[in-house]
Amino acid sequence: MPQPSPLFSKIISSLVLLSCLFASFSVLANTESINEKTKQQNNEKLNDVQQAIAAQESNIFTTNKARSKLEQQLKQDDLAIAKAAKSINNTEKKLTTTKLKIIKLGTEKQALSTQKRKQEQLLAKQLRAAYTTGQHDYLKLILNQEQSEKVQRTVTYYQYLNQARIKQIGVFQSTIASLLQVTTEHQAQITALDNLKKSQQRQKISLNQNKSKRQQTINALNKKLLSSQQKLAKLKAEEANLTAALQKLATLMQTEINLTGLSKLKKKLSWPVKGRLLRSFGSKKQGYLKWKGVLLGATIGRQVQTIHSGTILFSDWLKGYGLLTVIDHGEGYMSLYAHNQTLLKSVGERVETGEPIALVGQSGGQNQAGLYFEIRHRGKAVNPKLWCK
Repeated sequence: MPQPSPLFSKIISSLVLLSCLFASFSVLANTESINEKTKQQNNEKLNDVQQAIAAQESNIFTTNKARSKLEQQLKQDDLAIAKAAKSINNTEKKLTTTKLKIIKLGTEKQALSTQKRKQEQLLAKQLRAAYTTGQHDYLKLILNQEQSEKVQRTVTYYQYLNQARIKQIGVFQSTIASLLQVTTEHQAQITALDNLKKSQQRQKISLNQNKSKRQQTINALNKKLLSSQQKLAKLKAEEANLTAALQKLATLMQTEINLTGLSKLKKKLSWPVKGRLLRSFGSKKQGYLKWKGVLLGATIGRQVQTIHSGTILFSDWLKGYGLLTVIDHGEGYMSLYAHNQTLLKSVGERVETGEPIALVGQSGGQNQAGLYFEIRHRGKAVNPKLWCK
């Protein structure tokens, strides 16, 4: 078999080399194409993740913003309810006072009417007697000049009777004037009572409207559901806010000399309101947070009474606690009453043991009516059960 020429061998070798190069370029091109496609897919996935994160962050921001706005609305709703409830409470006091006045004036009016009838009868009797006998005898005695001593005695007697009648007429006129005054006042109080009842009715309508509005706000807040972590953060922020407020109040305290604290009153104090214990001191609240007071279930509108005498340190709405009253008892002791419907005392007022300071409510976003109650000593929460029996 004839051997190929050297030129032909070189041509064959060149063709093989070119084929290999083309194959390599083809593989490289395919690899680069695959890598580019993979990179593009990864970029798309990364972009999707970034968009999802951005959407979640935007959603969280929007939710928090919406909750913040709703919580501000809740505050306004709570304050509107408090105003209406306080007006009703004041009106009820006025109604009670007015009713007592009407009863008293009615009794007085009846007594004066009886007195007037008796005086009329007495005067009528005196006038009849004077007319039938007195005038004729009196004229005869004056005309009779023979018995001057008897005439003088009789004249003196008749003058005495006339003075007695004049006095009786004066008393009668005074009774008439008093009766007229009492009757006028009695009618005025009846009119005032009617106006108070109408005012109370308007206040109740306003209260119900504000309650309905508040419920709408609560429903809207409940739709903005929070995760457990968010709830924990929210409660933690609210507790920190309360602690900061109490610390600030502690620095502003000017304890009265006669405020002796609660150290000697363990198991001697009454609870601020009678109700079922819903949350105990030290029980789990959310995550690692625990209750620093007790939650007592009670009917809306029931009076909340201070456990001991003291001075009002705080009386306002606080996020997470609603309408809140804090009382200084001296020696570093404070008591705290939260979620009220309305507050009856203002900052600086002195209160005595058992005095009404608020009405039970569900302010601060609570779904159930009740009172949140704390006792603190030098800023540290202590178990109320150690003091209240």
